[in-house]
Amino acid sequence: MQTVKASERYTANPEGVKQHRWLAFLIALVAVVALTACTSAVSSDDNDSGAIVTSGSGGGQGGATLVDVDAAGTEPGSASAEAQGKSVEVLSADAIVAAQEEVVNRIYETALPSVVQIRVTREIGEESGSGTGFIWDEERRIVNNHHVIDGADRITVIFSDRTEMDAKLLGSDPDSDLAVLQIDVSGAATQPVPLADSDAVKVGQMAAAIGNPFGQEFTITTGIISAVGRTIRSGNGAFSVPKVLQTDAPINPGNSGGPLLDRQGRVVGVNTQIIGRSGSGAGVGFAVPINAAKRVIPVVINEGAYKYAWLGISGSTLSPDVAELMDLPEHTNGILVIAASEDGPAQQADLRGSDRTVESEGIEYPVGGDVIVSINDFPTNEMDELISYLIDKTRPGDEVALEVIRDGERQSIKVNLGTRPIL
Repeated sequence: MQTVKASERYTANPEGVKQHRWLAFLIALVAVVALTACTSAVSSDDNDSGAIVTSGSGGGQGGATLVDVDAAGTEPGSASAEAQGKSVEVLSADAIVAAQEEVVNRIYETALPSVVQIRVTREIGEESGSGTGFIWDEERRIVNNHHVIDGADRITVIFSDRTEMDAKLLGSDPDSDLAVLQIDVSGAATQPVPLADSDAVKVGQMAAAIGNPFGQEFTITTGIISAVGRTIRSGNGAFSVPKVLQTDAPINPGNSGGPLLDRQGRVVGVNTQIIGRSGSGAGVGFAVPINAAKRVIPVVINEGAYKYAWLGISGSTLSPDVAELMDLPEHTNGILVIAASEDGPAQQADLRGSDRTVESEGIEYPVGGDVIVSINDFPTNEMDELISYLIDKTRPGDEVALEVIRDGERQSIKVNLGTRPIL
């Protein structure tokens, strides 16, 4: 790809300027007219106090005042304001903070009865772990993390009203780090936490985590969604979890398995991992997207486990450097197959991994393998896209069509997917 210098991009043609001066004059005239129109639509009041003005008809509660202005923002008392007056609410800084506090409190009070602390005992009489969970459905099933309850001899669930009861493990999925518990239906809260659509979550929106960090029961922390679409390595195996949500809402040991909530109190993710050098959160926390839980949890409830489709390759997103080393056309996108697992579905379908390495500027690059450019006509420009497609769209035993580039030529290869092994 050529780099265009700014001086080259904006070089003018002197003859063209002379010939089209009338056009420049016309554009300038239009700009003056537009600026005049915009100026007439704003208030002469600069609002130096920094207050936020919103239309409304409330009584000015919480530090808000009502100001009568006309549609163009004219101050009260003018003829225009009297003729076209509207009531707007001016929110002070205190009112804005109070509104935020009210939202956080509403999230907490609404979700709290359905959030539980989880105590795990792995040896008789000795508590060896804790975490958080939340009620999933009307049958009092509770969602938690696999790594919290893995190997537990006894699991105790504690509600915010101090009610305690033993829970039975129905099943778990190590790869998504999700587990499902069952509690006695006769003596527990019945209200599940509402679930959001994690595919609709946007960076910057509010996020709140309720959990039991370091044993401090039923703590709420808030922040934002820092990123979406992260792919992280499962803490329980060799496979990756796609579409993970990243948040800066403080998450610490004891929050695992708890809900990550949006401002409406709906679960967008299940808190699972943190990045930190001291074992505590450092503003980088991860939550399994709730849409993944919607797919996994019902199967775990019915079957005790979740089986994933398995292609059986190791690979990486094709970089421009590797594409050039393989003499592929510029802007070629796809996934370079580095290796196919022995006797796995890919190897049985004759998908080929890299057969050599090439050194460039002191770096060894694997080259020579097939480049997967699509699966079932769905483009796979990055490794994350292939992982997501296999998890979301396929099941063990499905046949998929891979379009690959081999020795510079495109061809289609059909693969019968297997079942992901436990590694």
